Amino acid sequence: MAVRRPGVFVELFRAAPAKSTLLAVGPLALAAGQLANGYVNDVSPVVSISFAVTMVAFATVATDHHAAEHRRRRLEADLEP
Repeated sequence: MAVRRPGVFVELFRAAPAKSTLLAVGPLALAAGQLANGYVNDVSPVVSISFAVTMVAFATVATDHHAAEHRRRRLEADLEP
């Protein structure tokens, strides 16, 4: 029977919870806040939506980079005697 491993995101959040939260959840919260702020203050939807899309793209790239860094460190720790 195969051993079930936790997901990559769960592993990242267990290894570095503060950094993972800042890179994955922080930009998404900023995007949601900007969308709400734009709606409340009658800002052009183009500005709010473009900011939100940029923040989602940043969160994706930053989280992927953080996951790659975590995998590299784990592999290096496995190789050390």
